[in-house]
Amino acid sequence: MESHALITNDATVFGILAVVLGLIFHTAHSENPFFKKFYKVVPALLMCYFIPGLLNSMGIIDAHHSKLYFVSSRYLLPAALVLLTLNIDLKGIINLGPKAIIMFLTATVGVMVGGPIAVFVTSFVKPELIGVTGPEAVWRGLTTVAGSWIGGGANQAAMKEVFQVGGDIFSMMIAVDVMVASVWMAILLFLAGRYKQIDARTGADGTALEELRIKLEDYSKKHSKIPTLTDLMKILMVAFGSVGLSHFVSDNLVPVIKAQAPVLAKFSMTSGFFWLIVIATAIGVCLSFTKARQLEGAGASKVGSVFVYILVASIGMHMDVTKIFNQPALFFIGFVWIIFHAVLLLIVGKLIKAPLFFLAVGSQANIGGAASAPVVAGSFHPTLAPVGVLLAVLGYALGTYGAIICGHMMRIASGQ
Repeated sequence: MESHALITNDATVFGILAVVLGLIFHTAHSENPFFKKFYKVVPALLMCYFIPGLLNSMGIIDAHHSKLYFVSSRYLLPAALVLLTLNIDLKGIINLGPKAIIMFLTATVGVMVGGPIAVFVTSFVKPELIGVTGPEAVWRGLTTVAGSWIGGGANQAAMKEVFQVGGDIFSMMIAVDVMVASVWMAILLFLAGRYKQIDARTGADGTALEELRIKLEDYSKKHSKIPTLTDLMKILMVAFGSVGLSHFVSDNLVPVIKAQAPVLAKFSMTSGFFWLIVIATAIGVCLSFTKARQLEGAGASKVGSVFVYILVASIGMHMDVTKIFNQPALFFIGFVWIIFHAVLLLIVGKLIKAPLFFLAVGSQANIGGAASAPVVAGSFHPTLAPVGVLLAVLGYALGTYGAIICGHMMRIASGQ
């Protein structure tokens, strides 16, 4: 299908995104009174996400015909995961306690139960929509959203096959998935900028989290230096050497698993992207026990953060605010679903006095997966991005089973 966007050349689109990111960072650190007030209300990271989406919605660029997200997610994301985990403190993460896992699992349950509740509520508002049967049944399409929101793209594709989802409803559900998840991520980024005030109001104990942040930050400061060309080349060597190795292992491992243990497809273990993320993260963790960790002093995490922001912009490109007017009832289901998810997280978080960080990252590890969980985690502090990565990997493992259970509950809720 031919694109009708004003700009279709990916080199030009990438240039626009680079300019957008540069201007946002410039204005975010400006002494101009207007920008100071603006960025106190709207986080800079949110703007990095929103402006590309606005450009897409206005028809200036076309995310669907662009390869930038593919390149960002397959090359820059694993490189960023390696560089961001170089400075990881596994013992410190373990010392965060069980609250991180509790909030992650709460987020999963919120998706699994929220889907059937959203379908049930919508059956009273618009029964003719829920009453559609066959491959184009709404509940079938929603199973792909459940797969995406608990796990990721591989789980979403698995649900399309498991529940024999029709092509038309699947296309609409992609829009629901992207739009609702985009709005929710924007809310999480907004809240992240106020986490200290929110934690103070809820009485959350963020001591262990703060200790981990300070410890990682101190290590970075202690070993920091002005990077030389050699340092930067070493950082690129480690980053993209690891990316190459991750792709090589993934490309050779997946066919073996498909042939020898096809049952593992239920755990997303036949997905190349799943193994790409897992292997890149594992390499980063292993390197944190070696002298490669010293690259953090030369700015390894800063380079990784650059890659993450490019990824953020490429994700934001897929947000089309005009889609909500095509099938508003389907978006109603999505927003009721995410509201239940959020309310459940808030209730459990309040009961166990979990820091907002665990709520936000636990949620995004489900809803957004490995592509955006480290973004949300890093919005609290760049050194905390690895926590989002580790939880997101867990989401891939649970995604298919959780989505299957959710799918059957939505079928029952729709009366079929």
